[in-house]
Amino acid sequence: MTSLVCTLQHHQDDVNWCAFSAKLLATCSGDKTLRIYNTNNFSELAFSPLSGHGYGVHCCCFSACGQFLASCSTDATTVVWSMVTGEIEAVLEHPGRSPVRICALSPDSLHLVSGAADGTLALWDFPSKQLQRTGGVTETTVVACSFSPCSQMFMSGSTYGDLRLWDLNMNQLVAEKNAHDLGVSCCTFAPNIFSGGQVVQFQLASCGQDSLLKIWTINKFSSGGCKMQLLHTLTGQSAPVLSCAYSSDGQLLVSGSVDKSVTIYDANNGRLLYTLTQHERYVTACSFSPTSQLLATGSMDKTVNIWKLSDGCSGHSVKALPEESTQTSNEGRTSAGRSKLLVSDWSEDDVSQWLAEEGLGGLVDTFKANNIDGTELLGLTKETLASELHIESVGVRNKILRKVEELKSDSVCSGTPDEFLCPITRELMREPVIAADGYSYEREAIESWINTKNRSSPMTNLPLLTTLLTPNHTLKMAIGRWKTSQ
Repeated sequence: MTSLVCTLQHHQDDVNWCAFSAKLLATCSGDKTLRIYNTNNFSELAFSPLSGHGYGVHCCCFSACGQFLASCSTDATTVVWSMVTGEIEAVLEHPGRSPVRICALSPDSLHLVSGAADGTLALWDFPSKQLQRTGGVTETTVVACSFSPCSQMFMSGSTYGDLRLWDLNMNQLVAEKNAHDLGVSCCTFAPNIFSGGQVVQFQLASCGQDSLLKIWTINKFSSGGCKMQLLHTLTGQSAPVLSCAYSSDGQLLVSGSVDKSVTIYDANNGRLLYTLTQHERYVTACSFSPTSQLLATGSMDKTVNIWKLSDGCSGHSVKALPEESTQTSNEGRTSAGRSKLLVSDWSEDDVSQWLAEEGLGGLVDTFKANNIDGTELLGLTKETLASELHIESVGVRNKILRKVEELKSDSVCSGTPDEFLCPITRELMREPVIAADGYSYEREAIESWINTKNRSSPMTNLPLLTTLLTPNHTLKMAIGRWKTSQ
């Protein structure tokens, strides 16, 4: 079931995009502004609206920690905003001064890519806000872009109808030239990474003017090659599909269309679950919250609808916590003694206490039997919950993962950019290195992890194809510059 929570009616023109962080919702519009809302009650923040673009704003996206927001516009710039103050942190001028139609941040917040009306792509080092490389395809407009969950590749889509996969050196890995007849309108990677043997697999959704939503598999081989194959073609909408997004666990896929409808699918098999028809004009934007069962949809009717999903894609009930319960549990964690510790330093008893406070006391014995401490807790995935802890309920597994994501969000140091913190220790990195999963870690922490965790990824819990660690000199320099400025 889905229910309409509220309708936001503050924009004066078409809503072009919406994006969630753990605690905020951002929307942008043809009225040249961005609006920022608190997801607890969808009240607008004091510094909202953000007014810095000279023309309509096409797209916006949050950094992983939610501390920064990037937005792009017809004015040929991508602006980086502080979500602490609402002030402009940087203005990135697109090469050639062409209108910027799309921008995307990598999951590790180290790179930002912007795509423009002249077909160019610009890759920026996000910590330093410096342009690294440019590329693209001429005689078309780049309107879609998404980073892979490993942050090492990104897909672009254009009005020509092609999907192109790029690495961080702007080398083209795959070109699907007829992905959507009459043009691509949006593309987005699923958050999941599947690894087996010498292959790492990703999934991507794309939509376009052909009224189709497509799901693709992308295989990346250890030899360096890539292969892209069509998995599902979804026909639930009768007009061009303008937007699409995955839920944070990759189980649901939503799309918005010119036919004014919003469709929600089971992303695993492409089964249509819901069709929502409350918007009065084209649905141009959609986004799932990463920490709760909320969905935002934006439209040319100038509104943003907020929906609550009350069950999962498999049909098992997944009850959302009421606001009062959420607030109580957060206060309980803050007052507890372990709140002074990093989650990775929690003992098994700390984890047990946390489970009890979150209404998951029935799992205490299971977690203790499997020696789940703070580090193990942060590494839990849907697969390990099912196969190793034998938690059969999809609803319970989803709730655990949502609560773990809230822990990760709450543990971010408010003064230090999240991209400068090691995902394992949550401390400022001194010698950052890139592992085979694409994430950057403190060298000593990831070496210790590899030696004790049987070569699994701390971020995905999947096997690392290699234990080779590459120094991340760019990140180290960015951290140095940040420390000097403090």
